[in-house]
Amino acid sequence: MRVVIAEDAAVLRELLAQMLSERGHEICAAVGDADALREAVAVHRPDVTVVDIRMPPTHTDEGLRAAIDIRAEHPGTGVLLFSQYVETKYATRLLAAGSAGVGYLLKDRVANIAEFTDALERVAAGGTALDPEVVTQLAGAGHRSAELAPLTEREREVLSLMAEGRSNAAIAGALFVSPGTVEKHVAAVFDKLGLPASHDHNRRVLAVIRYLRP
Repeated sequence: MRVVIAEDAAVLRELLAQMLSERGHEICAAVGDADALREAVAVHRPDVTVVDIRMPPTHTDEGLRAAIDIRAEHPGTGVLLFSQYVETKYATRLLAAGSAGVGYLLKDRVANIAEFTDALERVAAGGTALDPEVVTQLAGAGHRSAELAPLTEREREVLSLMAEGRSNAAIAGALFVSPGTVEKHVAAVFDKLGLPASHDHNRRVLAVIRYLRP
């Protein structure tokens, strides 16, 4: 992957760059503020960018607003938000824009390097990778859409796990059911949400977006 990193903490920024480089990925740029992030993405057109939410000058939501701009101006670039905080307002906007290739991980909940790089690769490939706590807060940030009403409680559980980026096999393990049962639930979700037959990966992303947007 070709990666741009935006993280204002210099030590963490360098560690991320070193970690990804050692695993064969190209670090196009590693920057410390949102303006430099926008410029780096425009120049390098990376596959994916890792973005801290709170960066200079105000340390509030500069990174998240830059991520929204990047998705609008460079829709082929995946965005993985990597933060200590869950910011529902702008994160919901990021997903509501119909963004394939979006992730949101919490720094203190990433268990190991393999988990992080796996999430980054899913996002670069156009998928989703959302921390369970992020899914919970985003799903509760707005009213539930009427289009989700037909889903059963189990189908919503499956959709929530899909939002985390889990495969059918991983969902089956989490719910203690067979992979075939999960496949039936996923097919029912697609049908009830009116998602036309296409590449299942794309339908999974569309289903997740509908689940999380207010």
